[in-house]
Amino acid sequence: MVGYSNALELLSNQRGKNMEIWKSRWGLIFATMGAAIGLGNIWRFPKEAAANGGGAFMIAYLVFLFSWSIPLLIAEFSLGKKVRLGTIGVFKVFAGKKYAFMGAWMMLVSVIVSFYYAVIMGWVIRYFTVAVTGGLHADTDTSALWADFITSPAQIVFFQFVAVGISAYVVYKGIRKGIEIVNKILIPMLFVLLFVAAIWALSLPGAINGLKFLFIPRWEYLGSAETWVRALAQSAWSCSAGFGMAITYAVYMNKKEDTSLNAFITGLGDTAAALIAGIAVICTVFALSASTGEALGILEEGDTSLAFVHLARLFTQMPGGIFIAIIFFLAMAFAALTSMISGFEIAVRNFMDHGWSRHKSVTFISIVTFLLGLPSAIIVSGNSPVFLNNQDHVWGTALIISGLFVAFAVWKHGVSRFRDELINTGYNDIRIGAWWDFVIIVLFPLQFIVLMLWYFHQSISMHPGTWFNPLEPTGFATIAIQWVAVILALIMLNNWIGKKIIK
Repeated sequence: MVGYSNALELLSNQRGKNMEIWKSRWGLIFATMGAAIGLGNIWRFPKEAAANGGGAFMIAYLVFLFSWSIPLLIAEFSLGKKVRLGTIGVFKVFAGKKYAFMGAWMMLVSVIVSFYYAVIMGWVIRYFTVAVTGGLHADTDTSALWADFITSPAQIVFFQFVAVGISAYVVYKGIRKGIEIVNKILIPMLFVLLFVAAIWALSLPGAINGLKFLFIPRWEYLGSAETWVRALAQSAWSCSAGFGMAITYAVYMNKKEDTSLNAFITGLGDTAAALIAGIAVICTVFALSASTGEALGILEEGDTSLAFVHLARLFTQMPGGIFIAIIFFLAMAFAALTSMISGFEIAVRNFMDHGWSRHKSVTFISIVTFLLGLPSAIIVSGNSPVFLNNQDHVWGTALIISGLFVAFAVWKHGVSRFRDELINTGYNDIRIGAWWDFVIIVLFPLQFIVLMLWYFHQSISMHPGTWFNPLEPTGFATIAIQWVAVILALIMLNNWIGKKIIK
């Protein structure tokens, strides 16, 4: 084992000499926060908090932040920094050659999510331009505005193309000149924009009702399994734990960089952004609604309806609403871009590990992302993007499997040994204790099982007569078929995938 560790150290040091590293610690921190802070913080977190007991949901969310998200981020950062390869290389080198498919799964999930995430980013860019050009005003029918846009393939595809192009350009520029610079600018600006929106919302008459609703626990919800499971799902998705982002960005870490502190900052920064966005959204909705029931009805709408129909309508009715609409959609655009960048880089890093140049990798990934994102852009039923909803339902939750693979790599190495050799290296500001072992060995498997059972149960119970139909967009069969097909294909290609890695 000592010989293996020394060999791994030598390979890691050699690879580290031949690649870019982050220019500063803050560049790394802002980049990882940017990857974690996405649209889910702005439109999904407020909805989940409102529907699951407000402060009670917050308590459950914080529990899982420290028992799922941050522990996984610590493991990912440590793996990426140690091996100095993307997700495929990490599993081939660290877990063993026959497990390269696990890293390929992580990469593929991030790429598939990018297919439809680029479409959503395009929507946000479009609404930002509408707000800037005065398209949101007192007479605007926001339902009609959304319907006209979502059923216009030319508009949707154009803004999807813009989203892919911007993301690709940033990643093409590299770590220091692209990803680091953009995140060091956009993440502070994102927090400023969210703060402005939150303060403005708090100034509205009746906003205090929204604030109370968000932070005062309704204790009965803590007795509901639904609250806990939804908090776990939101935490896992929001922090990008298991997504491969932390592995990828850690590849470019300085040898003396602290993985533990960065994981805590990423998780806590993501949570702070979600809280500020929650204040802005929930207080606005409560202030401009006639009753608590009406406010809850708005907040319980789907993500797209909440952002592009109801909030857009409320902006037209509030003092200074056009200004806030511009800020809100600009903040969403920043959040979407920084998340898209990380999704691209996860794939690009893996292709570079296989001998491709950054330019060739970015070009290929951009073309694939645009073309395979077209179904999410143009397949619409009524005013609902049904194919996009299917992909989000299937692949948005697939990162839970990715998290299991990360935990497996740790289990295989030995949890305590992993903590001693890869986490507490002597360079970290925070020393991780045996609590982390307990989380990875005991709590993580339990949480994984509960989350998967709940997810499958929801997919069946929502469609009692059609859950077995693979054409049901959010049914169980579509999840099972897509997941199993991809995993089996990757297992069959495992040797070929792993063999192409350049040592």
